[in-house]
This record gives sequence, C-alpha cells and structure tokens, in this order.
Amino acid sequence: MRLVSYLVDGEPRYGAAVAGGVVDLTKRIGRDFSDVKALIAANALADAQEAVAGATPDYELEKLVLLPPVLAPEKLWCIGVNYAERNAEYKDNSDLPKYPSLFVRSMSSMTGSGQPLEKPKVSEQLDYEGELVIVIGQGGRHIPREKAFAHIFGMTLCNEGTIRDWLRHGKFNVTQGKNFDRSGSIGPWLVTADELDPRGPHDIVTRVNGEVRQQDTTERLMFPFDFLISYLSTFATLKPGDMIVTGTPTGAGVRFDPPRWLKVGDVVEVESSGIGVLRNVVAAER
Repeated sequence: MRLVSYLVDGEPRYGAAVAGGVVDLTKRIGRDFSDVKALIAANALADAQEAVAGATPDYELEKLVLLPPVLAPEKLWCIGVNYAERNAEYKDNSDLPKYPSLFVRSMSSMTGSGQPLEKPKVSEQLDYEGELVIVIGQGGRHIPREKAFAHIFGMTLCNEGTIRDWLRHGKFNVTQGKNFDRSGSIGPWLVTADELDPRGPHDIVTRVNGEVRQQDTTERLMFPFDFLISYLSTFATLKPGDMIVTGTPTGAGVRFDPPRWLKVGDVVEVESSGIGVLRNVVAAER
C-alpha cells in the first residue's frame, strides 16, 4: 500500500494512492486513525487495506497538495557518510567510520513532493542529497539486529537539502545547515513493507534538471538498515512513525569543482524503482 498525506481545503488528510487517484482514509476508517502516524501506532494497516478494497478514488493525485507521509514523527534521524566512497569525498585521510554519523532534523525543514524547495535569502549554497527513508512501525529499545527488519513499517524518499555554508557555524554540529525551513522534502508516499521488502536491495538516483548526479544501491551501505535500527535503539526508544534517513551516495553538488549549487527553477528528482519519484522545484525563500 502507498500511504499519502495531503491537504484538502487547508486541512491535512491521508489516504492510499491507487490506480486512478487517491482513496481518502481519513473519513473511511474513523477518528481513531486520524493520520498515518496514528494508523502505524494502532497497527491498523489491515483496516486501511479493507477500506481501500474496491473503493473508488476520491481525489486525483495530481490535484492534491502533498505533505510528507508522516506529519509529526517524534524523531527524524539522519545518517551521514553511509555509502562506499563517501568517506573519501572528505579528502581528510581518515579511516572508515566505526559508527554512523548522526544528526536530527525538524519537520519544518521538510516539505512534500511537488512543493517548492526553498533557497534561503542568506545563502547561495543550497545542495541536494537523495536518500532512502525507513519508517518505524513497531517501536522498541535495544532491538537486536536479527529482529530489526520486523520493526520497519515501510519506506519513502528524502531530498535531505543542505545549506552548506551554514554547516560549520558551530564547532561540532551541523544542525543549522540541516534545518532551514522547507530546504528538504520527503515523499511522495510511504510504501508499506508488505508491498516493498525493506531488505532490498534498493536503488537510489538523484537527478537535477534531468541530469543524473547520484546513483547507488543499498548493497553498498556501510551501515545497513538493520544495523541502524539496532544502533539507534541502543540509546533511544524508537517510536511508531519515527523516520531514519539512511544516507546519501556520492555526487552531491558540493563535491563538484566548482560546486554546483541549486538555483531557483532547478528541478530535483529523487527516485527508487520500488517507491517512485520525489520531485521538487527550487524557489526563492518566501
């Protein structure tokens, strides 16, 4: 099932993307499952599947304002330096990392597929980072690696947009450059694990104005999905709806000589064959 969140008359709703449009689930399975996160927490995927079976779409997908599939995860974890050769891009002669690099983003820094990706007024260095996202279903603490895949509800895509010259404003953190409002995006929908096996392998491609900039596969992750879930749950309880943005391949704009920053009007697409395409056009800050 492909679960999608969107606006109707300015109010957030959610549904299932099917052939011919979107079946609205907000009205079909009741207030107890008011959004995708509530559906996940209630383990109510079967209710959603029953509601969709034989239903006629309520909306045309192309006419909806899409939101990130999970609107308010308790945690939005982001993993850095996770694909082979990514460590070498830093040209610091460092050894391969023993543990994943980790930072967090707020959901205000994310928008939905088809919505403007904002280039801020204070910087010319808006960059793209195409990534696969795993969404937690069953929560837990100290999750063994061999049981980790059972805790994945589904997958989606992220353009983990970054303001490069703001990454090092602090001595040790990258938080500022990773949290500009609407600098990144998540979507277009959440594909559930019964339809798309998170074990993969999964491909990931990023295009700017049709030009392939990034291309890789999860077979080359240094820290695979099951490791990340086990590692993160060692120190923090994972909750239903939490999202883990699992790292970007080589080829971000900053790595070109000279760097290739995103400009107003650029079209950024992040694609994985089992999920679909997350597409955004760059716009100037509102």
